[in-house]
Amino acid sequence: MDETLAEFFRRTILKIPMTEMMTVLKTWNFLSENQLQTVNFRQRKESIVQDLVLLCEENRASLNDAALLDIIYTQFHRHQKIWDVFQMSKGPGDDIDLFDMEQFKSSFKKILQRALKNVTVSFRDAEENSVWIRIAWGTQYKKPNQYKPAYVVYYSQTPYAFTSSSQLKSNLPLLGQALTVASKHHQIVKMDLRSRYLDSLKAIVFKQYNQSFETHNSTTSLQERSLGLDINMDSRIIHENKVEKERVQKVTQEIFGDYPQPRLEFAQYKLETKFKSDLNGGILAEREEPLRCLVKFSSPHLLEALKSLAPADGEVISSFLEGPSVITRSSKVGKGIEESRRTCEY
Repeated sequence: MDETLAEFFRRTILKIPMTEMMTVLKTWNFLSENQLQTVNFRQRKESIVQDLVLLCEENRASLNDAALLDIIYTQFHRHQKIWDVFQMSKGPGDDIDLFDMEQFKSSFKKILQRALKNVTVSFRDAEENSVWIRIAWGTQYKKPNQYKPAYVVYYSQTPYAFTSSSQLKSNLPLLGQALTVASKHHQIVKMDLRSRYLDSLKAIVFKQYNQSFETHNSTTSLQERSLGLDINMDSRIIHENKVEKERVQKVTQEIFGDYPQPRLEFAQYKLETKFKSDLNGGILAEREEPLRCLVKFSSPHLLEALKSLAPADGEVISSFLEGPSVITRSSKVGKGIEESRRTCEY
């Protein structure tokens, strides 16, 4: 093992928390149980890392073995990355082909290596017929940077791929080409979805909210929750707008369900408006370009925050959550007609 590879192993093992060290190493399954028992995990971490690197050298570990260890660490700490979503589609009349994971891996790797001399590609199969791909980018003149890799999570026989944000934006077209060709799709587009929570993004695109995020065990009836009622509340209190509150809650229930929401931290809401007036003249009447507005939302748990706002303005929240989509409406505003086009992007 050369010094460069030994240093890569050292730095990869060093970033693994001690509370997870044995779990990660056993998942890696490169060092035997007997070899792990020879390591004193009660000594200083630097000494532990040095002993583990020596064992890797004894087993003649390769660069791909180190990359697999790094993938496993990233799987345990996926929330440390910011993930984007890409959606692929087939061309008109394209048939649905049988998917072969090994053929996908081979094709993906060949496309990248033919286009770029210095690139390292590693794979690890995961749950739900998915594969984690680790890409260490280089250039025509520089070796791959193993410390700043990009990650791709692809679910077989689906049009979706999740990628960690990469500093090398120039390689995105090549990455998109490799994904579309290897998965036998025609084109690829980046969706307006971004989050640190990969599982939440997956739940959104696969529409798994109620199944995956059903974690609470409330004994309060849905009717009581829908009105915000307390069963010990004074019965003499009259609830104003009871019918309207029930309608808003019903809409909220249809949109959000009765479960904790997938976790998003960012979204933006676009408003595009054309103004037409019955009267001649006026600045707005002569304007051909639509009026545009962009509102950005951010929160540690954006969808739960929006859900709590629904009773305050059910119409706005419901239209927001129908995105990514477009809603059009016409309404009278003073003496003019406002034609609005609203777009929600996550």
